[in-house]
Amino acid sequence: MQRAESTPADVAPLTLQSPWQTQLSRAVRDPRELCRRLGLDDTWLPGAEGGHALFEVRVPEAFLARMRPGDPHDPLLRQVLPLSAESESVPGYVTDPLQEAAHTPGPGLIHKYAGRVLLIASPACAVNCRYCFRRHFPYDDNSPSRAQWESSLDTLRSDSSIREAILSGGDPLAASDRQLAWLVERLEAIPHLKRLRLHTRLPVVIPDRIDDALLGWLGNTRLQKVMVLHINHANEIDQAVVEACARLKAAGVTLLNQSVLLRGINDSVASLAELSERLFEAGVLPYYLHVLDPVAGAAHFDVPDEEARELVAGLREVLPGFLMPRLVREIPGEASKTPL
Repeated sequence: MQRAESTPADVAPLTLQSPWQTQLSRAVRDPRELCRRLGLDDTWLPGAEGGHALFEVRVPEAFLARMRPGDPHDPLLRQVLPLSAESESVPGYVTDPLQEAAHTPGPGLIHKYAGRVLLIASPACAVNCRYCFRRHFPYDDNSPSRAQWESSLDTLRSDSSIREAILSGGDPLAASDRQLAWLVERLEAIPHLKRLRLHTRLPVVIPDRIDDALLGWLGNTRLQKVMVLHINHANEIDQAVVEACARLKAAGVTLLNQSVLLRGINDSVASLAELSERLFEAGVLPYYLHVLDPVAGAAHFDVPDEEARELVAGLREVLPGFLMPRLVREIPGEASKTPL
């Protein structure tokens, strides 16, 4: 059962007119505060502070409220709590595991696959997930001004084979609605573009982000709209997330989910099956189950490929086919995700 969300006594109520932006600005960014708020003992502090020095803590209140106090192994907490293992150097784990630097023809633009281009719409995230494959990404070099965006968009305008624009980040929904509306307006003016895809955690970690302003520009575009949520555990989906998904679906958005297979978080048939069932109840279709990208600092989350295959085989025994995510790995240089 999900705990009802409540505002802790030591946190001021949210009162500004843009509640999602207020929540974003008030996210927990101190590893000591994170441990204190979850009632963790002091043995977790050295690892939390050491990991924070490598990749800062960022946890919104709405996401924190779904965690079990006093449980250092809570599956939501383990996605955001820095550990001492992050400082270990592990062979094969690198800062750019997908070699995106080799596929960046302009600021904020990544072109790896035929027919689609990825745009870094925002360098910011609402939550810093410890397994993030872009935790070392050079966002300072990929935060275009509007003039620079126009130059990057010329790449899309000049290539009629591109059918889909993917907004990513960071998290694209961390950008203002004014900026996103401006960008989408220019995208939909490109006649050969058919689809707009957004990859985001914000509807999950701050469900209030799905407000009237967002639904205004997103609901009115001529482009087919697909939103890929990043949810790894069923406990992430509370009633506020369900309601945010309902608002998106009412605006004509197709909702998919991709998860990362993570040691100690969702590496069991039971947890993965519960996630698929809960996603479908919320109107979201399971899409991908990614094995971990080998990013430096995240090796402790790894689940070996053979174990991953066994988990998926177990899922097939308990789930209908339409609730089965595809188990994949992204291999740099390949034309698409590689099924396992």
